This record gives sequence, structure tokens and C-alpha cells, in this order.
Amino acid sequence: MAVAPFDDIDQAIALANDSQYGLAEGIFTQNLEWAWKFAREVQSGNLHINWGPQWRADLMPYGGLKDSGFGKEGPSYAVLEMTELKMVVFHLS
Repeated sequence: MAVAPFDDIDQAIALANDSQYGLAEGIFTQNLEWAWKFAREVQSGNLHINWGPQWRADLMPYGGLKDSGFGKEGPSYAVLEMTELKMVVFHLS
């Protein structure tokens, strides 16, 4: 985990997005406006506000963006990622 101080929310977003990876990002702030802007604009599969990236629940989709993996994990999301839907219709007389 890397920690970097920032002066304003735009600098924090630029720091977070300046990577080819995008598994998890987080911000510690009491400013809800900054937190929502961070959540909307950061290119990451998992975003944490006032908590570290180690928090996870199996019911949540977990996976990154950019060069941080392929698809999402978590029981139902893994099944969807590994399933190819196909419709078959039998017309029987």
C-alpha cells in the first residue's frame, strides 16, 4: 500500500489515476463532496472512503480496472464471469 498526501481533491484524483493499474484506491477525508468526486472520477475497480483496501465481503464484486486483472470475483460474480449464456429452443410437434 502506498500513501501520498495531497493538497486538493483534483491532485488526489490525478495521483490515483496516474497508474496503469486500478485494483483498489482509497481516500481518507471528512469532506463528503471530495469523497463523492473521488468515487466518480478515480479509475479503479474498488474504492474505499476512510478505510483501507483490505476490507472486502464475498457478496461484493471484487476486481480491478486497467491492467489489474480480468473480470470480477466473489461467488455470484465469478459464476457470471465464467458463464456463457446460450438460448436453445426446441420446437417439438
